[in-house]
Amino acid sequence: LLLALVLLSVVLVSLLVNQGRASENQRLFNNAVIRVQHLHQLAAKMINDFEDSLLTEERRQLSKIFPLSFCNSDYIEAPTGKDETQKSSMLKLLHISFRLIESWELSSQTLSGTVSNSLTVGNPNQITEKLADLKMGISVLIKGCLDGQPNMDDNDSLPLPFEDFYLTKGENNLRESFRLLACFKKDMHKVETYLRVANCRRSLDSNCTL
Repeated sequence: LLLALVLLSVVLVSLLVNQGRASENQRLFNNAVIRVQHLHQLAAKMINDFEDSLLTEERRQLSKIFPLSFCNSDYIEAPTGKDETQKSSMLKLLHISFRLIESWELSSQTLSGTVSNSLTVGNPNQITEKLADLKMGISVLIKGCLDGQPNMDDNDSLPLPFEDFYLTKGENNLRESFRLLACFKKDMHKVETYLRVANCRRSLDSNCTL
């Protein structure tokens, strides 16, 4: 009887610990989604305000460069559509999200300069800080997903191709400033989508619709 009580106690403690971990993991996921939603909304406002500040002829010129021919993140292997995204594992989506956020660590400095010269969106320097916070949060989620197993994603340690691509562009160049803002919006939309699906994956829900 004593042995049975001990075993029952161990099982109950284990269940409580697992529930605690699951609850903390959910909190971290929710926090990450909220953070990237804010960045995506900020990116949308930035590019809309940028377009509103342009002359008619300038808008006409910029309309010719769509669709975007190149973004720094195009070198990051990622799902190409809704079906592929929905079929991707939680860990894969987290890794891709991490890389996308990482690709803006240096570029966000140029982004902040572009914003501060053209727009009013609060403190533009906070963009870099918000990206760093989100990157750290995603890193914690990846470690939790690995649960002590080695990280098999070798790409994490590889430098990004042309990681200073945006930094080498002239900040006063209208075309490049617009592309910078458009790429930022595009990438934040990707990360928001991937984190939403990854969050759904953790619940083992096969119907993670977009």
